[in-house]
Amino acid sequence: MFKGFKEFIMRGNVIDLAVAVVIGAAFTAIINALVTGIINPALGALFNAEDLNGAWIVTIPTLAGGKAEILFGALVAAAIQFILVAAAVYFALVLPVNKLKERAEARRKAGASEEDVPPDELQLLTEIRDLLASPATGRHTTE
Repeated sequence: MFKGFKEFIMRGNVIDLAVAVVIGAAFTAIINALVTGIINPALGALFNAEDLNGAWIVTIPTLAGGKAEILFGALVAAAIQFILVAAAVYFALVLPVNKLKERAEARRKAGASEEDVPPDELQLLTEIRDLLASPATGRHTTE
């Protein structure tokens, strides 16, 4: 049972996912502060409301005779927040990593020495497999 769990945790994509969640949470906190503290009040002022959550409220009657409010401004605020988080992650993480990969691949194709070009994922995995299978580690891949 623990061996299967260890194999699951040690997969590269699980570690990548954990890193992505942590970084995403950090970006979300920053974007939440930006939207809540600056964008919502500024857009709310345009619509004569305290903030965007208080703008575009539609009141409808309920079957019980009361009233319900539909908060369209809150939906717009959430959409703005999502777009800002996605843009921050893309421009701060995805774009730079893609550029680094493109540069490494261009150097590899140009015939740069192995020391000048960082290894790609397949090369790293092959090295790890070979190290695990070597007698010096005391482990074999046929466990």
